Amino acid sequence: MRKEPLSDELVRAFIIAAHGDFEEVKKLVEQELALLHSSMNWGGDDWESGLGAAAHTGNRAIAEWLLERGARMDIFTAAMLGELSIVKAILAIQPNVIGAPGPHGIPLLRHAQMGGEPALPVYEYLESLTLREEVKL
Repeated sequence: MRKEPLSDELVRAFIIAAHGDFEEVKKLVEQELALLHSSMNWGGDDWESGLGAAAHTGNRAIAEWLLERGARMDIFTAAMLGELSIVKAILAIQPNVIGAPGPHGIPLLRHAQMGGEPALPVYEYLESLTLREEVKL
């Protein structure tokens, strides 16, 4: 039997909470597991998921908790978490992703920066690629 779509209000509340309210994130996901895969279009083609919200704010605890429950890893989250092998693997097959905007237009390099010390190798790798591209121009 097919479930009804999640309400925009519930998805909005979840994604807003994922910017930093860990207890609210837990409560909402325990209420509705499908929120793990939900996303919101804030307008102007600005799509964001709960995991994306945690990633661009550098909220490692929320991001890891969502991933443990089945949220889908993406390159922006991998960058923030310092997962260099994942970032390299994605860029090897999709090199143009380095310039793709994340939620709210936040670039990949900024996601790595938000990851702090654990993400420094990713930041340095992305910065080296960016500098190499600038030299080509």
